[in-house]
Amino acid sequence: MTLTSACSSDHDARPRAGSVAYRRTVVAMVAAAVATFAQLWAVQPILPAIASGFGASASQAALAVSVATGGLAGFTLVWSGVADRLGRARVITLSLVVATVLGCVLPFVDQLWLLLVLRGVQGAALGGVPAAAVAYLSEEIHPVDSARATGLYIAGNPLGGMGGRLLAGVAADLGGWQWGIGANTLLAVVALVVFVWVLPRSGGARGGGGAAGGGAGWARRVRAALATRGLVALYAQALLLMGAFMTVYNLLGFRLMAEPFGLSQAAASLLFVSYTAGMVGSAVAGGAVARWGGYVVLTVATVVMAVGLGGMFATALPAVVVALVVLTFAFFCAHATASAWVGSRAVAGRAQAMALYTLSYYLGSSLFGWGGGVVYDAVGWGGAVVFAWVLCAVAVLVGLRLRGLSRVG
Repeated sequence: MTLTSACSSDHDARPRAGSVAYRRTVVAMVAAAVATFAQLWAVQPILPAIASGFGASASQAALAVSVATGGLAGFTLVWSGVADRLGRARVITLSLVVATVLGCVLPFVDQLWLLLVLRGVQGAALGGVPAAAVAYLSEEIHPVDSARATGLYIAGNPLGGMGGRLLAGVAADLGGWQWGIGANTLLAVVALVVFVWVLPRSGGARGGGGAAGGGAGWARRVRAALATRGLVALYAQALLLMGAFMTVYNLLGFRLMAEPFGLSQAAASLLFVSYTAGMVGSAVAGGAVARWGGYVVLTVATVVMAVGLGGMFATALPAVVVALVVLTFAFFCAHATASAWVGSRAVAGRAQAMALYTLSYYLGSSLFGWGGGVVYDAVGWGGAVVFAWVLCAVAVLVGLRLRGLSRVG
């Protein structure tokens, strides 16, 4: 760090770790993550109930997940432009309010096509949170502690995803798919109240309001988000690593229900508890980056993912569980590192950069998650694991372009 940057950092009035404002900001952003990802993934464990309730096939019911993630990915860039005009905090609030209102309507629909339309709109609404959240933290938290705060926010992603899935599954067993969605909407309402109540009011024209980047147009900021050195390589990390991760989580249930495991659907669904390892991986990423640097942490996390994938060949259930925990920990560590790195490097067009990262992340889930399923149908579980391995290997190769880049600026 140069003398000039050190002096600038010393005089930066933004909250540091340990301060009340820092803690309130982190709690609020974790609540926003829980509200977002509980609603986004709520239908995944209750797809059989949705198929039964509407007399639909499994693939038709699965569209309730696909249209939501597709809507989120497709509208992140739109939300990033809105965030530059309205402010990051206002966009996050608006996004959650719209999505939660739609969540209140969903249990009352009686046609599958209407459920899918509303889920697509809900996903599009939820896109405002990931499009603005990391940019908000990068602008509102002191640069020394922004990666740590981002890691804690990212930890809210698996917390919401896992909690939403488990809550929906239990509630649906009691009262059908409507109860599953309703329970998650109630959780989202509580999280939204926490976000609005706890988030500190912004002291300036950074993430809380005002357009970032002055008078630069939206298209110019998108170009900056593509031209800044290292950002495209970071988007590729999201695309490839999320693809490898989703390949495993989409297909492991089929693997566990087949021989030699023979688990029931309910028992196999408990694999989502492994997301707790993701919360730990996200939370420790910021401190690891501060100590060893983004490139080292990202590369090591990807290698550890590959080790976890190797354990997926095991035929003993405890070994598979351990491998899944390792894989999940490493993936969320890599994800937290890459997303924080994007937020710090993208000085111009920060919201657009985070939107492109989010777009890549969910495109990886949709494209490579589906591709892994094609491989599984063709050659089985071993082929799907190798497919995920290849994605990790390509991520490491692309990541070579990140060597020598500082984490900030």
